This record gives sequence, C-alpha cells and structure tokens, in this order.
Amino acid sequence: MSFQSLGLSDALLKAISKKGYTTPSPIQEKAIPPILEGRDVLASAQTGTGKTAGFTLPLLHYLSENPKDKFRPIRALILTPTRELAAQVYESVKDYSEFLNIKSAVIFGGVNQKPQVATLRRGVDVLVATPGRLLDLQNQNLLSIKRVEVFVLDEADRMLDMGFLRDIERVMNLMPNKRQNLMFSATFSKDIRKLANSILNQPVQVEATPENSTVEAISQKVYRVAKNKKTDLIIKLISDGNWKQALVFTRTKHGANRLTKKMISAGISAAAIHGNKSQGARTKALAGFKKGTVRVLVATDIAARGLDIPLLPHVVNFELPNISEDYVHRIGRTGRAGANGQALSLVSADETLYLKNIEKLIGERIEVEIIEGFEPDPNASTEPIKPGQNRQGSNNSRKSKSHNSGRNQNRNRRNKNTNSRRHNDKRN
Repeated sequence: MSFQSLGLSDALLKAISKKGYTTPSPIQEKAIPPILEGRDVLASAQTGTGKTAGFTLPLLHYLSENPKDKFRPIRALILTPTRELAAQVYESVKDYSEFLNIKSAVIFGGVNQKPQVATLRRGVDVLVATPGRLLDLQNQNLLSIKRVEVFVLDEADRMLDMGFLRDIERVMNLMPNKRQNLMFSATFSKDIRKLANSILNQPVQVEATPENSTVEAISQKVYRVAKNKKTDLIIKLISDGNWKQALVFTRTKHGANRLTKKMISAGISAAAIHGNKSQGARTKALAGFKKGTVRVLVATDIAARGLDIPLLPHVVNFELPNISEDYVHRIGRTGRAGANGQALSLVSADETLYLKNIEKLIGERIEVEIIEGFEPDPNASTEPIKPGQNRQGSNNSRKSKSHNSGRNQNRNRRNKNTNSRRHNDKRN
C-alpha cells in the first residue's frame, strides 16, 4: 500500500515525500482510513511504530479540507504526558503541514509561558499540549478549547501512570461534546478500556502489533549480578564494548543521578534525564545524546517515554521495572526500522520475581550470563524490595527498626516538603 492510496491530499503527500517516506507503517495503514472517515479510533501502538503520523496526517487533511474563519480558534488538540513527547509531536505537525495553510503551537510547563501565550493569541489551528500547562493557561483565560473538533489523547497509558486522569477529565469538560476522538496507547489494560469508554463513541479499534510483543530484531540478555557490583559491571560493558550510544533505565530519579556521576567519574560521558531536571537540562541532554557528545543517557521510565532516538543500539535495564509491561516499552526503543538492537538487564537477587514476570509476559526465557568477578550474591534475599523497606532485608531486629524510625520520620518530612515539587513536575 502507498500513501497515495490512503486518500491524503497532494500537499500532505508532498510533505511525506520530502521526509523520505514511501510506504505507510502498519499502524498508519490501519488508523488513517477510519480517521479520515470521521470515526473515533482506539489504537494500540508503541513509540517507534509511526503512530504520530498515524493521527497527524488525517487530522491535518481534515482541517485543510474544511477551513474555518480567519481567527483560527483551536480546532485540534493533541494531549501528551511529557514535555519531550509534546515537542516531538509538534515537530511532526510542523513538518507535515509545511505545504498547508495550517498554524500549530506547542505548550508545556518548565518554561516561560509568555512566548506560548503570544503564539496562541495570533491564532492556532492545532495545539499540542501537556495537561498541566493547558489547564493553567485555560484557568488564566489565555486560551479556549471550546471549538475543538478533533481531540487526540497520546500515550494514554502513561497519562494514567502519571496520575493525569483528573486533568484529562477536566480537559474533556472544556471541549464541545460533538467532536472526533482519537486515543493511542501502548497497552489495552482494564483502566485504558475504562477511559476509552468514557471518551470514545463507537470507536474503531486498531493494533499495530500483538499487545506486549517484543521486537524480533532485539537481542535480549540478562546478567545476574550482585546489587553492589552493578555499577562496575555496566561501566565494564560500556568500556569493553566501546559503546557509542546507550540508553540506561533506573527506577528512581536519585538512582539516575548517582549512576550518571559514577559514569562521568569513570570517563564515560553521561547525562541524566528525569522529572526533577529543568526543561533546558532535559533538552540539552537529549540533544547531546543524539549528536554523540553524550554516550550514555540515564533515564527513568516517565522521562524517557516518547523519546524518539533512531537506530539506538543498546538499551540497558540497570534495574528491572516492577511493572512487566514497562520492560517491553524500554527495550522497544532499540531494534527499530529493521536495525538490530541489544537489550541487556542487570538483575540482582531481589529482582528475581520481576524477571520471572517479564518472561511470562513476553512468553520466552531470556538468555542468562554471569561474568567472572561480578557474580551474584548467593546469600542475598530474592524477596522484592518494597518502597520504603530497609534495603538490607526484612529480618531486622526491634533495635534495627527503632534505629530506622527516626530516619523514616525525617524521610517523611522530606517527602512532605517535596510534594509540591512533584505536583508541579506532574503538571508540566
């Protein structure tokens, strides 16, 4: 199938050709026709499948074929969970609308709102936004989405993971009831289907690949290792393999910072990307990683969601995710566009259950290797570490618990002090 056969306008076909694309991806082939028909669509597609063009192209076709008044009210709203994804979707909208009389804008938190507001005042057809900044500007009466005709909820599963459900509901109430709704998610969980039922009207359901499938071009391997030897092992793998580019996942922001500092100390150029980083720092880190001046990008799941990094050769799970589906999202960032990729996981004893759940989800056993000098601790507990649990295990004496109580109280106080920061980060 060609893009011409999908019924897109000549201006869009010209933009597609300029980007070097000739054949639609599976998700584009399945999603574009029903969207052009005006149907609501529920699509399962992971990052890297071409999903952005899957909704951007038909959306732009509709707007250009049905022009409105000169004032340019916001006619299409694309809601994304992260700043990085919003910026990337906006670039896609700009590229594909190059030969159309369509104006677009992107708004997200972490940066000065004044330039964004100035752009909105000049009139915008397509708005790409994160929930927090959208609602902030709406509350200030600086924008209106009362005339939205097409609503796109991108990365819906991550939206729910980040606690945006209430914000999504508020956004829905600000738009007209009569509109076309498009919802894209990497998974079709119960929560996603429940959300879809509240948003979509008799939707067409499309899937790019079987749910939770892994990419065949990805080579997967597990290194069993003692927890306290993980940092030395990953530095050895990067150095001995002379890796030029690797995306490394940690569970926490602090863990990402610690690992980044250790790598820099070992002479490996690295940068961390997570919610506590400013937008400028995140943009700089990603740009350096893409240019090759940063060899290793250390990221948390939320910060990395939506990152478009072509031909990424290595993905490393420094820590396995406790949600098995996140493993699929992580490793799916390599092995794209027919290229080979390598996904490595450093697994300590307390992550054994996580590994079993991942293997159950993907339906295969992952090759295991143990490197001499980095052997796993035979005496370590295989019980998963729970949030807030003492990392030495749960068999502590009353004295140990008492010793930790003061520290836990201090941690609780710190958590209270950081609640507002976390809230603000969510809203960006």
